[in-house]
Amino acid sequence: MEPHGSYGTTWADQWDTGPDPYTTEPRKTGAGGSKAKYSKKVEDGVGKTKSGAITGMKKAKEGATAGLNWIKQKYNKTTKK
Repeated sequence: MEPHGSYGTTWADQWDTGPDPYTTEPRKTGAGGSKAKYSKKVEDGVGKTKSGAITGMKKAKEGATAGLNWIKQKYNKTTKK
């Protein structure tokens, strides 16, 4: 429900008589080649990041497994005495 007397306009539309500071016309762009170029670079970067993350997780898993096995061996040695 709109307040009385606003007629669906904003405060600026009611009280500001000056021109808008920003134009509302869409910007003219080139043929779109730069977007395609940067999209390709981003895709390449994401692929590299993904492969790096997978490799890092594999190394972390192997390290954690080795660490837990070492702890198990130390525990078994102390309990068998």
